[in-house]
Amino acid sequence: MSNLIYKNMDEKSKHLLLKTLSAKTFSYEEDSIISYYFGRRSIICIVEEGSATLTRYDYNGDRTILETLSVGDIFSDMFFESSQSEIEVRAASKSVITFISYDELLSKAETSKTVLLFLNNLISIISNNIIKLNERIELLTTRSIRNKLLAYFEMLSRKNNSKSFDLPLNYTSLADYLAVDRSALMRELKSLKDDNIIKDINKRITLLY
Repeated sequence: MSNLIYKNMDEKSKHLLLKTLSAKTFSYEEDSIISYYFGRRSIICIVEEGSATLTRYDYNGDRTILETLSVGDIFSDMFFESSQSEIEVRAASKSVITFISYDELLSKAETSKTVLLFLNNLISIISNNIIKLNERIELLTTRSIRNKLLAYFEMLSRKNNSKSFDLPLNYTSLADYLAVDRSALMRELKSLKDDNIIKDINKRITLLY
């Protein structure tokens, strides 16, 4: 995915932007924790390299993956109520994340054209995230595990413009993302392969319909 947050900016403009906003960029190893949402800090976070998962833990310790994040995606504590269950962002692969203060962004928007462009790009990405959220709601309200899987595969197919694509999650995480039992998920995957609806080779899925 191209990094749409820097749309219409060259490297010089991007460097100036991050310097103007006093942005901080850090690297994370796979499976390391990037952020906890314990309180409202008004920080915008940008995935520059790699991938991450946005995960919620309820009071019983049960895990639900809310979103998978790739290059160009953003996340922020401002998108969640402080009263919600604990939310964690963890690196799914070696990643680079940039942190920007939202207050700093607003204070500089009136005096910098580059910052204003960045803010417009941010609004566009948030609008796209609303579409993704609607897709997620549709996915979770699908009743059967088979239909959840097929709906998810079709989303990935559209995103990759191909009938073949790599799963961004391992099967345990996929079960958490779809809010289903892992054993039941594995049985349904086998059934889809046996019925020649999909082909699955090392987590590379090909839709056969």
